[in-house]
Amino acid sequence: MDEPQPKAHEARSVFLAFLRQGFTAFGGPVAHLGYFHREFVERRGWISDAAFADLLALCQFLPGPASSQLAMAIGLRRAGWAGLIAAWIGFTLPAAMAMMALAYATPALRHALGGGWIHGLKIAAAAIVAQALVSMARNLARGPIRAGMAIGAAAGLVIAHGPIAQIFAILAGAALGFALLRDDAPAPEAPDLAEPGDVRHAAVALCAFALLLAALPFAAAVLQAPLLGLASIFYRTGSLVFGGGHVVLPLLQAEIVDRGWLDRDTFLAGYGAVQALPGPLFSFAAFVGAAQHSATNGWVGGLVALAAIFLPSLLLVAGVLPFWDRLKARPGARAALAGVNAVVVGLLAAALWDPVLQSAVRRPADWALVAAAYVFLAVAKLPPWLVVIGFALGAGFFVR
Repeated sequence: MDEPQPKAHEARSVFLAFLRQGFTAFGGPVAHLGYFHREFVERRGWISDAAFADLLALCQFLPGPASSQLAMAIGLRRAGWAGLIAAWIGFTLPAAMAMMALAYATPALRHALGGGWIHGLKIAAAAIVAQALVSMARNLARGPIRAGMAIGAAAGLVIAHGPIAQIFAILAGAALGFALLRDDAPAPEAPDLAEPGDVRHAAVALCAFALLLAALPFAAAVLQAPLLGLASIFYRTGSLVFGGGHVVLPLLQAEIVDRGWLDRDTFLAGYGAVQALPGPLFSFAAFVGAAQHSATNGWVGGLVALAAIFLPSLLLVAGVLPFWDRLKARPGARAALAGVNAVVVGLLAAALWDPVLQSAVRRPADWALVAAAYVFLAVAKLPPWLVVIGFALGAGFFVR
């Protein structure tokens, strides 16, 4: 167990510990949780098993990327607000820098290698989304009520595209869950053993979260500033992503591709590439922001998009943690979350059909490639990064 350190050094220790995770934590959000438990519970002893389980329950409850939120929560417990920010920067920095570099390199790679490698990335992305969909359906759409909500949301979102339809589906899921799933919501986890934190600072964080969510779209519309518009979209996306990092795909597709800010092939190529990197899937935001060179000055847009998509998680973790013990004990809150999670399964299913499969499958043989990639992931249990690199290189070589 690590010895207590002076406060001035704790945030630095948090940053270095999570920077190591940012370079080595391959395998996606579920794998990240295992890495964190081994590093911060077993090896360093920063938090107990009970506190780790309770923080994980909180991160599953909130919208946003669960593994990144868990990193923020551990940093907050260890070194306060400075630790929260240090944990986020350390865990996110390696993948974010790599994705911004890829955004700049994509045109040159397309010219040098042709379009085959992008096609391979899209095939791998389709298999990864399909695997995530199957896993989420097993966990979040159990039983006839939740399965019906997921199927209904998928059917509705295939017909009605766009962010408004997605927001409506999420709100409808919360309402239906509150009404129909109160007796089916899981019991709360064991109470957190850590100190609850500063309630006043938490209230400020929650107010800032709500104010930014309401004010950013208005400010972007009035000022007509491209970077502010980009921040508004990514902040709203980060506020609505329930169910894990893969759900960012349909939300951003509706906001970015449908507006014509980025072409579908480049968008899906970046999403496929991020699967091969360690760290959070939300670092995909850095690619999308940086790829719009003309509107956002490239790397500046990447940094703005990255900060905006993670900011809701930062504010919610800091704002909800002191109230968590009371909130999680309410059956209505757990039931509403169960309904939202069921609808999110449908949202991801609709995205798997359009744009993922619609873009990746260009000929009958592509169905076989998607199936093969899925078998490598789900049956052979190959790591996603290996499947992504293998299909990108294979398609780049054979498809010109």
